[in-house]
Amino acid sequence: MPRAKPKPGLPSKKQILDFITSSDTPAGKREIARAFGLHGQEKIALKALLKDMADEGLIDSAPGRAFHKMGGLPKVTVLRVVDADEGGNLWAVPENWHADTPPPKVRVRERSKKGALGVGDRFLGRTEEVGKGWIAHPMKRLARGEEMMLGVLREEGGGLWLQGVEKKERRDFAVSDAGDAQPGDLVRAEKTGRGPRVSAKVVEVLGDPFAPRSFSLIAIEKLGIPDTFSDRVLEEAERVTKTKLSDAPREDLTHLPIVAIDPADARDHDDAVWAAPDDDPKNAGGWKAIVAIADVSFYVRPGSALDAEARRRGNSVYFPDRVVPMLPESLSADMCSLKEGADRAALVCHLQVSDRGALKSWRFTRATVRIAANIAYEDAQATIDAGKGDWFDALEPLWDCWRALYAAREKREPLDLDLPERRIVLDETGRIMSVAPRERLDAHKLIEDYMIAANVAAAKALEAKKAPVMYRVHEPPSREKLVALKEYLKTFDLEFALGQVIKPATFNRVLARVGEADFKPQVMEQVLRTQTQAYYAPANHGHFGLSLGSYAHFTSPIRRYADLLVHRSLVSAYGLGPGGLTDDEAAEMERLGEQISMLERRAMEAERDTVDRYVAAYLSERVGEVVEARITGVLNFGFFATVEGIGGDGLMPARDLGREYFRYDETAQQLIGEESGTTYASGQRLRLRLAEANPVSGALRFELLPEDRDDAPRPRKPGRPIKRRGRPQNIRHQSRKR
Repeated sequence: MPRAKPKPGLPSKKQILDFITSSDTPAGKREIARAFGLHGQEKIALKALLKDMADEGLIDSAPGRAFHKMGGLPKVTVLRVVDADEGGNLWAVPENWHADTPPPKVRVRERSKKGALGVGDRFLGRTEEVGKGWIAHPMKRLARGEEMMLGVLREEGGGLWLQGVEKKERRDFAVSDAGDAQPGDLVRAEKTGRGPRVSAKVVEVLGDPFAPRSFSLIAIEKLGIPDTFSDRVLEEAERVTKTKLSDAPREDLTHLPIVAIDPADARDHDDAVWAAPDDDPKNAGGWKAIVAIADVSFYVRPGSALDAEARRRGNSVYFPDRVVPMLPESLSADMCSLKEGADRAALVCHLQVSDRGALKSWRFTRATVRIAANIAYEDAQATIDAGKGDWFDALEPLWDCWRALYAAREKREPLDLDLPERRIVLDETGRIMSVAPRERLDAHKLIEDYMIAANVAAAKALEAKKAPVMYRVHEPPSREKLVALKEYLKTFDLEFALGQVIKPATFNRVLARVGEADFKPQVMEQVLRTQTQAYYAPANHGHFGLSLGSYAHFTSPIRRYADLLVHRSLVSAYGLGPGGLTDDEAAEMERLGEQISMLERRAMEAERDTVDRYVAAYLSERVGEVVEARITGVLNFGFFATVEGIGGDGLMPARDLGREYFRYDETAQQLIGEESGTTYASGQRLRLRLAEANPVSGALRFELLPEDRDDAPRPRKPGRPIKRRGRPQNIRHQSRKR
């Protein structure tokens, strides 16, 4: 069916995006003007509009001054070959990529093997989107480029080798040119050549990979996380911090003892809370509460350089040794940080909570707040436990109201998975002092439940106003995953009915039936794997894990762009002054949701990988020791285990289990010895020897204790081959952010 011809007149941004996305040929300014029948002054206006769209990150320029939608590929573009897999397939990425999302990997489809392309080669190619991926058809080979990788140099056999920083990189590359680099240096190298003859040439020495802050630097470099601000952005941040609070209508709440309760080492303070008994006779026994959030939308306006940079980053990234903020520190750590005794701009959620913890009403205002105290979680908990101390009078009603909120939470039965978070403690020089699970206090739960209440109120308030919402969506598990869970639970004689309506409480009841059995951790991990990954979108599909029908992120606009969009929508919907959501933002909410969801996953990967490197560095001093471990996943080539109480995933290869043949049972996630019946299953606790801890990649490797190995050769029984069922998969876990 032919594409409908656009109507004459200056098009909207959405119309332009639709046109260049659907165009069969490259679409430049001339083609856009012709398609919309523009003449004279309209062409001048179109040029300005296209520049604005480029500044906002909506479109990018392709070769020949054609445009394409940011996040997509031009019809014809320059690509660089970055990898060749074992099947002989070549993979390339666009040479120039300015979108906020990682560049797509494109499979190269060559017509002949004559003059075949190799890693590092550049070519002009015609791109084609097929299914969920891209294919490139080479048109012309260009001057050779380079493919970069991070690694550490090591010396062996009189030569230098480059060991990559990624766990999945299973081979080292011979170094053809080390430059000034020495063995042990962390370097950026150019990877060149084809197939098994790929080698590495060092182009930059990054320093000592074991120096303080290097582990996070590896993640930043590897994943391309922006970690510096341009002078333009920094200058704009300094300028907007001087904006007067009176430039927007504000409620004066400086008389209330609003407190901010955060980690003792918090880098920013973007939320604060207050509660008191409600004097409304219609809410007898209930409370009135305030959740005050830094008014970032007042300072970061749509279309500004600050906004473009925040959108490009999507979120702040938190490492044990540093934070890469979404906004410059003059905002994130100063004017948008709710500091004790300082007047600050806030967007405030006023809540009315019943004696049973139900949200009876809510409203949103802009306000001026003066935080009475910044209190660490541990100090707030100690004050409540003691029943006296500084700020007890402000904390007591907060706790009373929270107990009602918590009771309501328990009644709706959200998913209850006990997944401890690792806390890396560093000394002043950045060296590791300890790695331990982070303590979970009632003070943590209190702040979490107030934030959830405000997030629910924000979503419902915008729905009532029929305003755009950037929802935090967590969909129910797919049937395929539920079937897999059912089969898995059968191995423990646990029934799981598929015909029932699946709710979070369904999984809680499974865990309750397990009780404190030794296999509880592995069942809990399987329940976690059954869940879908949360994401951002303007279409509401509820939050399954929290058992909530409407949920948006409102409480952290300093560090999440999604929250900033929710703030802007509230400002517009409630008529709260400047800095509201624009029509263009409202029109592109779906694309923005996809973008910030992807950037969130990038941040999670960076944070997780860095913690793994710190854990491996901490354990490197214990190589050779026997450790208490727990199996976290089983595959046909071995099992992964983690050190109890510390973390870090390590491989125990099947080939090192002894001479006995082991059969892989995919359903039960077990390796079973064919002769002895010895079983290794997910969740099983055992003692292992730590054979290797690589701080650069974060990888661990274990060995069985001598008394657990059987190295005597066993003849294979006729007709009893090792069964290999299912494909290997990445079984490293991550906690899902709410």
